[in-house]
Amino acid sequence: MSHTVMQILLAAIVVLPLLGAVAALLPAPPGLKGKSPEQAVLRHGVTVTGAVLALAVALAAGFDHGHPARMQATTDVSWIPALHIRIHLGVDGVSLPLLVLTALLTFLSALYSYHRMPQGPSPKAFVALLLVLEAGTLATFAVLDLMLFFLAFEMVLIPMYFLIARWGGEGRGPAAWRFILYTLLGSVVMLLGLLLVGIKGGTFDMVALATDNGSSLSHTTQLVAALAIGVGLAVKAPMWPLHTWLPDAHTSAPTVGSVLLAGVLLKMGTYGFVRILLPIVPDGAHTFAPYLAALAAVGIVYGSLVCLALARSGGKGDLKRLIAYSSVGHMGFVLLGIATLTPTGVNGALFANVAHGLITGLLFFLVGALKDRYGTSDLDSLSGTTGAALYGRAPRLGGLLAFGAVASLGLPGLAGFWGEMLAMFASFRPADGLSRPAFLVFMALAGLGTLLTAAYLLVVVRRVCMGDKRDEVPALADVHGYEFAAWTPLVALTVLAGLWPAALIGLTDPAVQQLLAGGK
Repeated sequence: MSHTVMQILLAAIVVLPLLGAVAALLPAPPGLKGKSPEQAVLRHGVTVTGAVLALAVALAAGFDHGHPARMQATTDVSWIPALHIRIHLGVDGVSLPLLVLTALLTFLSALYSYHRMPQGPSPKAFVALLLVLEAGTLATFAVLDLMLFFLAFEMVLIPMYFLIARWGGEGRGPAAWRFILYTLLGSVVMLLGLLLVGIKGGTFDMVALATDNGSSLSHTTQLVAALAIGVGLAVKAPMWPLHTWLPDAHTSAPTVGSVLLAGVLLKMGTYGFVRILLPIVPDGAHTFAPYLAALAAVGIVYGSLVCLALARSGGKGDLKRLIAYSSVGHMGFVLLGIATLTPTGVNGALFANVAHGLITGLLFFLVGALKDRYGTSDLDSLSGTTGAALYGRAPRLGGLLAFGAVASLGLPGLAGFWGEMLAMFASFRPADGLSRPAFLVFMALAGLGTLLTAAYLLVVVRRVCMGDKRDEVPALADVHGYEFAAWTPLVALTVLAGLWPAALIGLTDPAVQQLLAGGK
C-alpha cells in the first residue's frame, strides 16, 4: 500500500471519531431516524466506530510487516512554529496492536450499547462522549510529539468522567471525581517532565528524542524527567499505591465504561513508559527501574490478596470491584516486564497489555450482563448459600464466565499466559546494571501472585457457576444475539493470541529492540 494511502488512513482513524461526535449532536436526517431519534444516534455510533475499525484493519493490512521497527503512515507538519510543536503521526510495531485493540473494543461497546443503552440522560451525549473518548485514545497511540501526546492523554479524561458521573451506578459522583482528580494531578506532574525534556532536548519530537537516546540531556535532567513523567503514567497504569481511584471508577461505571477503562485507558500509561521513558531518558529509567519493579511486584500480590478477600463467602465482594482489583495485579506484570529493561520483558509487557484488554474487556461485559439479569453484582447476593448455579440456569453465560476466568489466570494456550510468563522470565535475567538478586525476589513475588490469581478466580467460578438451582430465583435469559456478537471476537482473539503468540511478538520485537537501542 502506498505511503500516501497509509497517511490518509491513519489521519482518518484519528479524525473520524471527532467528526462523528459532532454529527451525533446534530438532528438526525429525516430518512435515517428509524423508530426514534434515540435509536438513530445509537446506530450512528455503531456506524462510525465500525468505520474506524475497518480503517484500522486496513491500516494493519497495509502495514509493512517486514519492517515493523520503522515508523509508517507518517505525517509531519508544523502546527505551532514558535513552540516547535508539530502534528507528527505514525505507527510502528509497538503502537499498531494498541490502535487496532482500541478500535475493536470501542466498536463492540457501541454495538452492545445499541441494544443495551445504560440508564441515564440523552443517548446523543452518550454517543458523542464515546466517540471523543475513542479519538483521544487513538491519538495517544498515533502521535509522535510530546505536547500532542499530552493533549491526547488528557482528552480522554472528560468523556470518561461524564460517562461515569451521568450513566454510572451507585456512588458514581464520588467515583467520577476521584478518577478525574487523581489522573489530572498525575498529568500535571507529567507535563512538567515533558516540558523539561522538550526544552532541554531542543525538540518535542519523540522520534528525534528517542534516536538521540538521552545524549543531549544531563543525568540530573533525566532523573527529574523520568520521575515526573513516570508518576503521571503510573497513575493511569495504575501502579500500586497510585491505584486507589480505579476500583471505585470501575464499580460505578456503566458496563461499556468499565470495558473501555480497563481495555484501553490503562494501556495509555504503560504505552507511555515504553514509548517515552525507556528510549528518551534511559539513564533515569535505569535508575528508577528497581523501584518500579518493586512496586509492580507488591501490586501483583496486593491485588490478588484483595481479590481473594472479596471472593470469599461473606466478604461482601462486588464482582466488578473484584475484576478492577485484578487489573491492578495484571498491570503489575506489565510494569514488571518494562522494569527489566530487556527486549523479553518489554515484549512481554506489550503482549500482556493486549491480552489484558481482550480478557478483562470480556469479563466486564459478562459481569454487566449478570448485573442486568440479577439486578446486582454483589457476590454474596448472586451466589446465596450454595452458588448461583449459572451452569444449570444459563449454561452459555456460565461457560463464557469460566472461559474468561481461566484466561485471566494465565492458562497456557490462552492469551493471558504469554505476557506474564515473559515478564517473569525477563526478571530472571534483567538488563545489565540491575540487581539480579532483587529481581529474583520480584520474580518469586510475581509467581506467588499467579497462584493467588488462580485461587480467587476459581473461587468466583465455583460460587457463580456451580450450586443448586433455587426456586425463588426467576429463570435467567442465556446469552442474547447482540451479546454473542459483541463477545465472540474477544473470545476468538484470546484463543488466537494464546495459540499463535508469534503473530504479536513478531510485530513488537524489532520495534522494541530499536527503542531500547536508542532508535539505532
